[in-house]
Amino acid sequence: MAKSKAKAKKPMDGVMALDLPLAEPTPAMAAYFQKCRDRIGFVPNVLTAYAHDMPKLEAFAAFYNDLMLAPSGLTKLEREMIAVAVSSENHCFYCLTAHGAAVRQLSGDPVLGELMVMNWRAADLPPRQIAMLEFSTKITKASADIVEADRQILRDAGFSDRDIWDIAAVASFFNMSNRMASAVDMRPNAEYHAQAR
Repeated sequence: MAKSKAKAKKPMDGVMALDLPLAEPTPAMAAYFQKCRDRIGFVPNVLTAYAHDMPKLEAFAAFYNDLMLAPSGLTKLEREMIAVAVSSENHCFYCLTAHGAAVRQLSGDPVLGELMVMNWRAADLPPRQIAMLEFSTKITKASADIVEADRQILRDAGFSDRDIWDIAAVASFFNMSNRMASAVDMRPNAEYHAQAR
């Protein structure tokens, strides 16, 4: 008996464990996906995972872009460092892979990227960034235990109250993203593994 033909690859194969059909992209999201292809060469799987529901994809992309790319007292590297520190605490394979690559790229330091993924406390960081990452870690592990003294440590390290808001917002966003990625077994694009090494 002849072997049956291989099953056709579904759009979500290799992206996540849920078998959800892709929705018809809105013009804005089709343009956004094309911008990803033009700038980085691929569409991040996290966007593909959300592409079964255009309103949720648009909300996710808008919030992510605002947090990670809009003007802030935090550098883009610092925001990526928060993403990795939080994702390390949560053991999120997707975000550690994708944002670890971003830390390597933005810092120009592959060793820093690996240290951030494994144990950011082993990295030789300035006091400002140590304070930022300690606060982000506390948000991740024990947010109800945060008190004014924790915010004051950030002020003493040179952060404004607006910066503290941004640290909290980035850390909180990645806690949500980590949990979603883990729940649906979201997998990072293979391209991330080789970037900036």
